[in-house]
Amino acid sequence: MQSEPIAHSYPATVVVTGNGSGAPLLLSEPLSFWGGYDSFQGRVLEARHPQFGLSLAGHVILMERSKGSSSSSSVLAEAIRNGTGPAAIIMRERDLIIGLGCIVASELYQKHVPVAIVSAGVWTLLSELSLNHSGCLAIDATHCGDALLNWTP
Repeated sequence: MQSEPIAHSYPATVVVTGNGSGAPLLLSEPLSFWGGYDSFQGRVLEARHPQFGLSLAGHVILMERSKGSSSSSSVLAEAIRNGTGPAAIIMRERDLIIGLGCIVASELYQKHVPVAIVSAGVWTLLSELSLNHSGCLAIDATHCGDALLNWTP
């Protein structure tokens, strides 16, 4: 029998500041927001994506990396403006397009969605938590650099 995890903190590197919390949602494959996400309805549109039809709204998404067009940043920014975007984004690899989308939403709409990068070990732990346990993942990032992701069951 698996026990419920206790509250715990995980190290991360913040690349876009903001505060975000919500249920974690693991994207098992990269996603291109351009053509792959509906910023008005807040749903994954890419028919072959494993999370097709799911909403990212209010979730802390775990996305190892993104794919696709530089136009993804504008779709992500619009999703954030519309309230259909994620609450925070945790990645394994730095991504300028995702970062730019969150920065644009922050600058134009005053809606701040943090982006943080984690190590391979932390990625594995967070992925397992998101798949096997319910809980909340939060980040309070007032500056870029070292920060903690907080897991609460």
